[in-house]
Amino acid sequence: MRRKQKNNFCTRGKRICITAFFLTGSLMLGGCGGKKEDAADSGLPEIVIGMDYFEPYSYQASDGEYEGIDVELAREAFQRLGYQPRFEKIVWEDKDELLADGTIDCLWSSYSMNGREEKYQWAGPYLYSRQMVVVKNESEIRTLQDLSGKRIAVQATTKAEDLFLHNIDSELPQMEQVNCFSTTNELYAALRKNYVDAIAGHEAMLGSLVQSGEGAYRMLEESVYQSELGVAFEKGTHEAVAADLTETLKEMQDEGITEEIVTKYGLDADGILLGGESK
Repeated sequence: MRRKQKNNFCTRGKRICITAFFLTGSLMLGGCGGKKEDAADSGLPEIVIGMDYFEPYSYQASDGEYEGIDVELAREAFQRLGYQPRFEKIVWEDKDELLADGTIDCLWSSYSMNGREEKYQWAGPYLYSRQMVVVKNESEIRTLQDLSGKRIAVQATTKAEDLFLHNIDSELPQMEQVNCFSTTNELYAALRKNYVDAIAGHEAMLGSLVQSGEGAYRMLEESVYQSELGVAFEKGTHEAVAADLTETLKEMQDEGITEEIVTKYGLDADGILLGGESK
């Protein structure tokens, strides 16, 4: 289910929402299609997971299959609990409406619990995550304080947006503009086209850009924020499932399954596993 995006251009230092048409020709937008898990074939009750394309946590491979750290964790955990997961690509800004109307049962796509503890019925935490900043390699920006008065792009309704709009207390400098995009592809295009001076978001997501950019981009050493990832259900619903899922995720970490999956996708397990050397 998709809804029209709003086009709001705001003043200095405020939120600017920009949609895909603004960067026409420079984006590759993900679709909603793809293969679905067949609950009828498995004989298990289905649970529908809302996700964003967010490599290496949740994305769709060329063959149409869903892959990623969260996808593999969800398949293993829910099948242990007697459910067949079905993954649905959603417009991330619509996530709360989709939970409320029952289109999806939960959100599982590298979603931070911090600051949202009372907003949802949570399962987890199951991993740590860090918010980071990426600039072009030739940029003079070396520290977070160098961002003062600059233009930055973030994904709408994410932790990075709240941080740079100062909805969360932090020592981050005041920006000239905070540009909010619907997709990660739009973030990448904004930096590539010099519409912004920097982009901010999840470490793994930005790390894939730096790696694929072959020296065109670099990540600042300082972390903007560290948080805990969880699985979000509609508040007041799925209490038993969320509790069982929390215990199952702990069991999977104790058994080494979580570390195996994280390592498979090229991330540093010591840095993001609960109880590890979080950074």
